Amino acid sequence: MNFPIVRPRRLRKTAALRSFVRETELLPRDFVYPLFAINGKNVKKPIASMPGVYQLSVDNIVREGEECLRLGIPAVILFGIPASKDEKGTSAFDPAEAVQQAVSALKRQFPELLVITDVCLCEYTSHGHCGLITAGEVENDLTLNLLAQTALSHARAGADIVAPSDMMDGRVAAIRSALDEHGFVQTPIMSYAVKYASAFYGPFRDAAGSVPQFGDRRSYQMDPANCREALKEVAQDLAEGADMLMVKPALAYLDIIRAVKAATNLPLAAYNVSGEYAMVKAAAEKGWLDEKRVALEMLLSMKRAGADMILTYFAKEAAVWLKEES
Repeated sequence: MNFPIVRPRRLRKTAALRSFVRETELLPRDFVYPLFAINGKNVKKPIASMPGVYQLSVDNIVREGEECLRLGIPAVILFGIPASKDEKGTSAFDPAEAVQQAVSALKRQFPELLVITDVCLCEYTSHGHCGLITAGEVENDLTLNLLAQTALSHARAGADIVAPSDMMDGRVAAIRSALDEHGFVQTPIMSYAVKYASAFYGPFRDAAGSVPQFGDRRSYQMDPANCREALKEVAQDLAEGADMLMVKPALAYLDIIRAVKAATNLPLAAYNVSGEYAMVKAAAEKGWLDEKRVALEMLLSMKRAGADMILTYFAKEAAVWLKEES
């Protein structure tokens, strides 16, 4: 029997060989750890649909920041649960609120930790939508000033990067203008340029208390069927001054990550969202799959698709698992 000259299995025989020819490497420095900031002291409130994730007061946020640095995770992103909500989401830019206080505390204690802030109104509005409501519709242009004020309040608190996630048209330009006007020329914008109207956000909305009180977000978040539109959104945000881009969700949109990476030369983030996390946790609790192997395989697929950084609730666990494998 004539065997082929080329045998790909030769390079798969041992762990050392597989590691030697590995094309994509997943590292703790690839991760951004999402944190939910709430007012109070010594608060650690579990989120039922996201095992291992909590609403945390500022003192506990600081402990998480320290743990991230110890594990080699370079960045966190903060979401807020405010003391009060109103129709305009004015708590979003209140300097006494949890996110602003958490930013300041983290930067005082750990200046080397990158602190990113989510810029949106959905957690802060009484109706749960990402902008002002007029006649039952989200009003795009009137929302831009509130988003700019929110981003500015984060920058004043010390945020390293602001990340608008609202999907209003023109938000990057509005935020860039406000930051520059007030002396924050060096504060980068990580735009959620490609954010789909996804069913994978359910657990997050429980965690952040941001479930819409009427309707849904499909009039401003993207249709999951569209790819060309993603590139249009990216081009617009590039023109408005975005410094970094994001695709959200990640797992069902690996093709979009690849397309965006091919179309731009900016750093690209992928958000391994709450539903993706919760599915793995739930199946692992049932004993239906190996949590460690599945989580790392998911994260590796995002990196392989073209993501330079991955926002993931698995960040701390994955950092430990990767260290164990090294």
